[in-house]
Amino acid sequence: MALRFDAAAASDIGPHRSTNQDAAYASAWAALVADGVGGGPSGDLASAALVHRVVAGGPSAAAEPQRLADHLRVANWDLRAHVEREPKLAGMATTFTGVFAAADGSVLLAHSGDSRAYLLRDGELSQQTRDDSYVQALVDHGVISASDASTHPRRNLITASFAGAEGDAAAIGELDPREGDRWLLCSDGLSDYVPMDDVVRVLRTSASPRAAADALVALALEAGTMDNVTAVVCDIHLDEPSPAREGSFVGAAAERFQEGLDAAG
Repeated sequence: MALRFDAAAASDIGPHRSTNQDAAYASAWAALVADGVGGGPSGDLASAALVHRVVAGGPSAAAEPQRLADHLRVANWDLRAHVEREPKLAGMATTFTGVFAAADGSVLLAHSGDSRAYLLRDGELSQQTRDDSYVQALVDHGVISASDASTHPRRNLITASFAGAEGDAAAIGELDPREGDRWLLCSDGLSDYVPMDDVVRVLRTSASPRAAADALVALALEAGTMDNVTAVVCDIHLDEPSPAREGSFVGAAAERFQEGLDAAG
């Protein structure tokens, strides 16, 4: 079964930040979002470098789960190489969440950190990732309620990311797609500020991924997000082969490394 994505990405620096540390990519074979870890150096470099390195592998790098895991490991080594060249970058890190069209027609979902992936199927929205965060651990152990998590003072402390360390890895899942599935990948500048009822409404009613991504970013800005905000919306189409390479970058990924990818493509 052939599989094609119809995907679009939107990102905004937000009114309270001087740098957009979110990076994202949308194409017929992959939809990705990464969020540079706050408090560390050069989060925009980390997110952009990881996204561009993943995209440079092309569809074949995500053909099946082990190949994707290996490719993400290589992309993570690129972050380490940046630090080795510039020691002042030590500590830079990024979250990563992505969906990929696998060779067998399945959807691969890769995740590390607290950027999220949601799936709208038959009108119902479900979160497909679990936050790798201190606050999520508190919720899991019953220390705080899920409703308190969004306002907890340590909600931005994550427990997994890509930072160039040997043990960094993404959780990878394999899902059976359905025609009409709509995915949302987003940074916490969206998920922490926009009520899920509003997210569902936009995803249900928007005529295209572009319209949905733009509307969700606008809602986060209206809600007073204190962070960068990024949304990638991806519609699933079955029995349509994916082109070898096409897509667009937003956020930090649109500002860094673009010339190198253009030369390679």
